[in-house]
Amino acid sequence: MATRWLYFRLFGFTAVIATGAYGWQLPGLGLSTGIVPLSGNVEQLKLQAGFFDAPTLLWLSASDAMLNALCAACVVCGLLVAFDVAVPFALGGLFVCWVSLVNVGQPFLSFQWDILLCEAALLSIPYALRPKAEPQLWQRLFVALVAVKVTFESGIVKLTAGDEAWWPKLTALTYHYWTQPLPAWTSPYIDRLPLWLHQAACLSMFVLELGVPLAAFGPRRARLVAALGMIALQAGLAVAGNYAYFNLLVAALCVPLLDDVFLKKTLPKQEGFAPKHFEPMGWSLFAVVLLFSGLTFLEQFRPGYPEAVQQAVDRVQAVKAVSSYGVFRIMTKTRPEIVIEGSDDGVEWKAYEFKWKPGRADRAPHFVAPWQPRVDWQMWFAAMGRCEGWVQLMLRRMLLGQPEVLALLEENPFPNRPPRYLRSTLWQYRFAPPGSKDWWQRTVEGPYCPDVMLSPDGRLMRAGQLQ
Repeated sequence: MATRWLYFRLFGFTAVIATGAYGWQLPGLGLSTGIVPLSGNVEQLKLQAGFFDAPTLLWLSASDAMLNALCAACVVCGLLVAFDVAVPFALGGLFVCWVSLVNVGQPFLSFQWDILLCEAALLSIPYALRPKAEPQLWQRLFVALVAVKVTFESGIVKLTAGDEAWWPKLTALTYHYWTQPLPAWTSPYIDRLPLWLHQAACLSMFVLELGVPLAAFGPRRARLVAALGMIALQAGLAVAGNYAYFNLLVAALCVPLLDDVFLKKTLPKQEGFAPKHFEPMGWSLFAVVLLFSGLTFLEQFRPGYPEAVQQAVDRVQAVKAVSSYGVFRIMTKTRPEIVIEGSDDGVEWKAYEFKWKPGRADRAPHFVAPWQPRVDWQMWFAAMGRCEGWVQLMLRRMLLGQPEVLALLEENPFPNRPPRYLRSTLWQYRFAPPGSKDWWQRTVEGPYCPDVMLSPDGRLMRAGQLQ
């Protein structure tokens, strides 16, 4: 019973952090005052797809009140899980409300761990049944399967992507610490370790991602090894960078692989009894989930399944009941960063600083996880693409002086009124060498977006277009 006690507290509080952090940023991200209002996403969805292609309660209403209500419901459900109140119903409510947001929340709800939270909430429901009884193995494996999938599949995609930095050279970690989305202050020091140590860490990572998770389906000692190995992997990732609530969530999902004998010295004793009878219905349901997990993963390596199978897989993925995962398939080997500056006269420019992503060369990286600053994260992806979509929408909001959007930034150099012009420049960043007074060294690469201003009717346009 101790494992159940620990798991639902960890999972509940992780859900509170994940959904609460998004709700806190929602006015600047997805409300009518935000960069990409979700009401517009819902309207597009209604034109292009049906309800079962992307099920969401926002089909009923995508108003600001409804969006806030969904976020608040997610937080409440997370608290109910954490405090062991009506846990199966709270998990169901969390699943429905979070899926409703994730299915229309692009680009700021497009991360793998957002989908992972949906699947974990749903597959935790069997583990929450019969709270007075010791959970059977099939109930534990429903939860542990999610941790196994996200770990094992992350290793497989690295091996199959064809990036020699992962295999066979094992040099990927010589790039990772300074190119990852949001480094921490520990990242520069780890980056300076010798090559052989980076290669040894990379090889160890493959062992932890590919070998250790499979032990979860073995006897008790093997399950303990699997749990501790996957938790150690997530702890290592958390020490070296900021990955939002991902590390905490995956570590929590490993807890059901432990048992009361292992945890009895640190957690309060829980009363209950252990049913001994075999439950074919539970194991059959677990087999179905395992089957769809395999189908969704293998789908990325084959052109398609027979029509009936493909439709079933598509429906399961649409509701985020079962998904495939895989992070850092190809190692990023450069670090472009977008620097946004404003000006009133086109001569003197002042930079906007973001809260967590690299900006000034002398600005130290910090720990922010498990909180996720979603604009900072998306700026990392935007720097590797073109100036389009949500970036242009953000520039327009900044020129309008939208306070909800500006609140997502660390520093607004124009506190009294917005500037007339904005420009965005692409820079290449690397950690500064030891002994430098700065944390970063950077070189300018060129313009990212054209210099922009607002037209008389409030549209974004190239600067000078009115002249």
